[in-house]
Amino acid sequence: MEKENSITFALTGRRALFTDPVSKMGGEKFTYQVPTYQALKGVLESIYWKPTLVWIVDRLRVMNPIRSESQAVRPIDYGGGNTLSIYTYLADVEYRVQAHFVWNENRPDLAGDRDENKHYFIARRALEKGGRRDIFLGTRECQGYVEPCDFDGGQGAYDMYDEFPLGLMFHGFTYPDEAVRQEEKNKLTARFFHPVMKRGVITFPAPEECGIRRILTDRKPREFSLEKGNVTFAGGGALDELAE
Repeated sequence: MEKENSITFALTGRRALFTDPVSKMGGEKFTYQVPTYQALKGVLESIYWKPTLVWIVDRLRVMNPIRSESQAVRPIDYGGGNTLSIYTYLADVEYRVQAHFVWNENRPDLAGDRDENKHYFIARRALEKGGRRDIFLGTRECQGYVEPCDFDGGQGAYDMYDEFPLGLMFHGFTYPDEAVRQEEKNKLTARFFHPVMKRGVITFPAPEECGIRRILTDRKPREFSLEKGNVTFAGGGALDELAE
């Protein structure tokens, strides 16, 4: 069900690389079949972001057939020089994404900035302009594009498939300033889940609902302050792109 502060957009690109972390062990990269929750959250934050709010990805609709292509690349080796690797990308991708935002309850210092209408309409305007920052489909070499759309509009490649299991998949990271669970406060946590695409649509569980979790490391939240409507880093300069 669409929420009052929801936005829906089409996400397209010539190629995408939503890296399966298992494939990184050999120095190469192999993409998941669909975008991760974390990658979509990154797209939303490129459209519009403030530390006052947290984007929640609700649903993903896969419009184009899932196709992959491989390319030989020469990434920089940690020991110096270059090495040879094979990266496997998704080709010619198109998705529909529905998401909404909630207030970041770990930021009581920014409670004065919790104006739902203001943030919603700023996000809508930013989406209509293609986002405030460059859109990437997993990695920087994969340029993406966004525009408003009807989530249920058009014909999707998997609309007639009742179920399409996608196995175990990385969901996203829970950062220290977004943690809901007490045991994850001041921690960086990785989340995993078992997505199932039904008639072309994947419904994501909320971050706190993911049952497979692992705490990676201790980490303290970044500090912000609120001054005359501008969000600034504590002890740092103003972030112009975060201000209205």
